[in-house]
Amino acid sequence: MTTTIQPSTSPPVGLGRIRGLQCRECGELYAAEARHVCDLCFGPLEVAYDYDIIRSSVSRASIAAGPRTLWRYRALLPIDGERVVDSHAGFTPLVKAHNLGRELGLKNLWIKNDTVNPTFSFKDRPVAVASTRALELGFEVLSCASTGNLAGSVAAHAAKAGMRACILIPSDLEPAKILGASIYEPTIFAVDGNYDDVNRLCSEIADLYPWAFVNINLRPYYSEGSKTLAFEVAEQLGWRRPDVVVVPIASGSMFTKIHKGFSELEKVGLVDSGRAPRMIGAQADGCSPVVQAARAGTYDVQPVRPNTIAKSLAIGNPADGYYALKIVEQTGGALEAVTDAEIVEGIRSLARTEGIFAETAGGVTIGVLKKLAAERKIDPDELVVAYITGNGFKTTDAVAEHVTPPLHVAPTLASFQAAIHPGDRGGQRG
Repeated sequence: MTTTIQPSTSPPVGLGRIRGLQCRECGELYAAEARHVCDLCFGPLEVAYDYDIIRSSVSRASIAAGPRTLWRYRALLPIDGERVVDSHAGFTPLVKAHNLGRELGLKNLWIKNDTVNPTFSFKDRPVAVASTRALELGFEVLSCASTGNLAGSVAAHAAKAGMRACILIPSDLEPAKILGASIYEPTIFAVDGNYDDVNRLCSEIADLYPWAFVNINLRPYYSEGSKTLAFEVAEQLGWRRPDVVVVPIASGSMFTKIHKGFSELEKVGLVDSGRAPRMIGAQADGCSPVVQAARAGTYDVQPVRPNTIAKSLAIGNPADGYYALKIVEQTGGALEAVTDAEIVEGIRSLARTEGIFAETAGGVTIGVLKKLAAERKIDPDELVVAYITGNGFKTTDAVAEHVTPPLHVAPTLASFQAAIHPGDRGGQRG
């Protein structure tokens, strides 16, 4: 027998640094429990904090004394207890991209390299927070709807937390991502449909089964983990905010939470007051509902049916699309999309210049960065951070036909020289 009643250890609304969950539309405040939609207006909920309490307890020094993981920012995350599900995610490299910057005419370009997280994507950040909160709320099953990266992260964190994992994915997901999740021995359901179909099914399941769906009933906590992408960049830049950030958009959650993270740093006094970074959102042409809305001059994001190699971004009905559009407008940012061919070239460019192998979502980020730099929509002197959110070994099929094949030689010097100098019949050159 199943039940919709969820165990909860949440404090009453308004106590401590976590005020509760607040509707982004009408402002109604709820207890910090497992819910994600406002009962009054059906608006989305997000975690509300008492920034005065946080400001009095956090400093640059206290953060520097913390672990070299995302948990160094624990004071700004929605966690109550002492135990955390720690996979050592976060505090990934911020790389000065001299070579790529030179090609694009950008003098101060940086790459936030989240390809090196424990399950090789940024998803380890929100899942670390969501799985920790799931334990605090008394859940025993961790679940999700996933386009791939989230599946692996949920499975790994469930294993670490001693929880059962039940994951739903589109049946045409990249094989490497299915394998990357399966190794942790979750229960995986491959659904005949796209991500939006999977997500609708998960919403129905969440109403019947007492499971912690990280991106449904735990979405307010889950999404907060992405703020650490802003916290780390600011700290790694010497506690300053960049002028411009380029972020891929799927649901839009990461995009909005990176913006929230930079804002929170100012609210609690960790960075000086000033202009927020210009937020640039990147999508694939084959799934670009937010970009299409911007081009049409509307906040009404119309769902699309995805058709792109960037499957990790293939969410045709993005939950945070409206809020992404508002943030772009508020910060003087931009939204742009690139073709599959430009995605592949973006992957190759980043690998060739900076030695970073990104998945297709990273190709979208670099493709949009290249396009806007060529159009002079990014000033050459601006401090630019491009977020690379997943590892290329997860999407090798996308580039397999676009790399130079090996030169096959016999185990002789003559064969080697004939291969390396094919036009030199005499062999060795002077």
